[in-house]
Amino acid sequence: MAAQTKKLGILVGGGPAPGINSVISAATIRAKLEGFDVVGIEEGFKHLMRGDSTHAHPLTIELVSRIHFRGGSTLGTARDNPTKDKKLLEATVGALLRLNVDKLISIGGDDTAYSAMKVEETAAGRIHVVHVPKTIDNDLDLPHGIPTFGYQTARDVGVEIVRNLMVDAKTTSRWYFVVSMGRKAGHLALGIGKAAGATLTIIPEEFADAKIRLGHVVDILVGAIVKRLSYGRTDGVAIVAEGLVERFDPQDLESLDAVERDAHGHIRLAEVDFGEILKRAVQARLKELAIDATIADKEIGYELRCADPIPFDMEYTRDLGYSAAQFILDGGNAAMVSIQEGHFVPLFFKDIIDPETGRTRVRMVDVASEYYSIARRYMLRLNRSDFEDPHELAKLAAVCGISVEEFRGRFAYLIEKDLPYRAVAEKKAKAG
Repeated sequence: MAAQTKKLGILVGGGPAPGINSVISAATIRAKLEGFDVVGIEEGFKHLMRGDSTHAHPLTIELVSRIHFRGGSTLGTARDNPTKDKKLLEATVGALLRLNVDKLISIGGDDTAYSAMKVEETAAGRIHVVHVPKTIDNDLDLPHGIPTFGYQTARDVGVEIVRNLMVDAKTTSRWYFVVSMGRKAGHLALGIGKAAGATLTIIPEEFADAKIRLGHVVDILVGAIVKRLSYGRTDGVAIVAEGLVERFDPQDLESLDAVERDAHGHIRLAEVDFGEILKRAVQARLKELAIDATIADKEIGYELRCADPIPFDMEYTRDLGYSAAQFILDGGNAAMVSIQEGHFVPLFFKDIIDPETGRTRVRMVDVASEYYSIARRYMLRLNRSDFEDPHELAKLAAVCGISVEEFRGRFAYLIEKDLPYRAVAEKKAKAG
């Protein structure tokens, strides 16, 4: 009996991101033109880790040739985690082998990358694995300046939403607190806020303390509202990264323990009504200062994930899909795909693991960079010069109806605990 033809499998894990279908399309077409059979595996590792190989179907050029225009994932996606138990990993490998898959392309974020790495280890040479980095959070450990696919489209859609909210805010004399997706890093929030020219953006990376207090975030927002009022403006839009919740001191969010967690142990941030929590806390603080402000909260994230990709992401993901397929068809293994200065560069799993956590590294916003420094200079929020200029300080205190000394006592700590100010001071010290 002739041996069955080996196949290339493709699966998608984690949350959706614009451009997934383009990766699937490009990888399938490249493999088919090389004479390989391709099978699409539905809902990530969900069925495979249960030993179920029935949720898969052949992919052909005809099926995938035009899907790159569409958002979402033609193969679906799921967050099921096969790394929780060695038996689940073995079941995953067994199901893939029953499908005659000896090459696997995974598409996903840091959790899917870690799962792919562990599947490759468990397969012990029987299955080669290549990962394509996908997340609107832009937080996978790629070289600086290289985005994860989906980020640019998500930012584009997010900017349109924020632009409309900025007009509404000015028209109705209100503030909007916009909570942006970004589980750990503030790339998406900052990208949207910087491009749209939002009043201010708050991201986890700017805080010096390991645990962030809710009151600290509240005081940043209150300070911005007060400063805006000192200029005669009663409106504004603040972008806040949802990743702040991951670093909040648990005592500040009584409901945190009851929040559902996903298969990878992460808090389901959508279950935390972060915008409402911030709004109520800020309103209470403003009431103490006898300041009246209308605030509305808005969460954006789900609107971004399945948007049709903009041309940047359509082109970028075609390069990624092609490179992933060609690399694995040529015998490549155990790597994440990247395109650097127009060239394909494999990032091998062994090189992208954080030795402290044993997991793939997460790329954070560098608050010591000019990229972030420029963003801060265009934000309207309390800064060091406000406390050094007696005239400005008196204006701010007057808005609050308190003395200069009391204002300083309430808000000066924001500068002391601001990590970017420390980074600037360290740069000056080194330069000196």
